Parts: sequence; structure tokens; C-alpha cells
Amino acid sequence: MNLSPPPSHNLFKETRAAGDLAHMALRLLRKPGPAIQTDPVMLLPGFGASERAMRPLKHMLKRHKIHAEGWGLGRNLAGLNLRHTIDDLRPSWSIDPIENYRGEAGFAYLSDRVIERVKQRSEQLESKLSLIGWSLGGSLAREAGRELPDYVQQIITLGSPVVGGPKYTTAAGRMSKRGIDVDWIEKQMQRREQWQIQVPITAIVSPSDGIVGFNAAQDRFSSNVRHIEMNVSHLGMPLNPKVWDVILNTLNEAR
Repeated sequence: MNLSPPPSHNLFKETRAAGDLAHMALRLLRKPGPAIQTDPVMLLPGFGASERAMRPLKHMLKRHKIHAEGWGLGRNLAGLNLRHTIDDLRPSWSIDPIENYRGEAGFAYLSDRVIERVKQRSEQLESKLSLIGWSLGGSLAREAGRELPDYVQQIITLGSPVVGGPKYTTAAGRMSKRGIDVDWIEKQMQRREQWQIQVPITAIVSPSDGIVGFNAAQDRFSSNVRHIEMNVSHLGMPLNPKVWDVILNTLNEAR
């Protein structure tokens, strides 16, 4: 499998997100469809985004009488904004030592907070949760599903990196310039996948994704995963009405 960041010409295609925004507005003006009886949904934003980025999707789900809520952890900065050390990680992480630590395990530390949040909300709602994560948010959803099969009903990821962490995304160069060892992160994530996710996964992937490498977004580790290929922009995934339809159908199928 050829792993690499997305080709540079795909970045230009991210301008399609403007069209997604317009189509989204038209969709929300339409009469909502029938109510869907499904588990509560938690929405996890992508890298650099807050819950605001997921509000249109949240609004759409609520129009179908689905309980949908944000993750409650503010802006998603991959844990780089959270003070921590490797020793603060849950024992379930098997992490190699690293010299000159610059936050490479921030994702793992943030994952631990997501795991705690998912468990807390599931217990409060007295129901399993369906997790929908955009980009890095989907990677975090995967970790919650890995550790909490008794609390997570299913996972839906939108253009989420599965292989390599940030290494095969457009963020890799910026992180390397900050001194972050993306090769070390890739190795830790590869080891993590030895613990297979048992929760059903629907992975929406795009061959024209301008942010995450197409092959790196494909899950070749989990036995209970289906991939849905859609030729859509990465930035527009949480806004795209066609993606919304896939999400609704997936939630409806899990009733």
C-alpha cells in the first residue's frame, strides 16, 4: 500500500467546501425527514476545529429527532495544548520512550480524556453512544471504541487518518518543523492497532481528499469495518448533504 500525504493538486479541490456550504443551507430549508430511532450521538470535531464546526450536522440530526451532542472538550488541538507527560497516559497505551519530548503523545492523552467523556455520558444517558468523528475526531472516536465496546454502539469516521497519525496528512510538515517526531507517532499508532476494534465502523473516505492521504484513511486493521468512498472535499465532509445521507442511513441501519 502506497502511503503518502495527499497530492498537492487535491488541496485546490478543497474549495469545493464552499459549494457544500451552499447545498447544506438549501438542505436545511427543506422539510425534515422522518424521525430515526437510534442511540444518542456524540460528534467529535477535526484538528483545529471546535464544536462549532459540527453544529450543522448536529442540527440536521436533531431535525430527525436524534439526540446529538458535542464532545464537550473545546477545540481539538490533538492534545498539543494540554499539559502532560507520557507518564500521564492510561496503562493501556504501550509507548516507547522518546528523547526531547515535544508532545508527540498528545493524541494519546487527548484520547484518554475522550474515553472518560464517552463513558461518563453513556452512563448518564443510560445508553450506548454512536460516535461520529470528522478527521482527527474520527481517530479519537476509534480509540474510544477500542477501549469501550460496552459503551459505544458504532463509529462513523469522516476522512479520518487511520495509518501514521499525522504523517500522511498536510499537517505533517508543520509538525515536523515544530520538532515533533511524526515517525515516532506512526510507530506508536501501528502498535496500537494490534488491539483490534470490535465496534462496527463506517469509514467515509475520499480519493480527492486534500488533507488526509487516501490510503492512510483506509482501515486495514479492523474486521468489522466498511468503507464508503465518496468524491468529496475533506473540509466539506461534515457539511455535505450526501455525506449526511450516508450518516442517516448508517444510524438507521443500527436500530
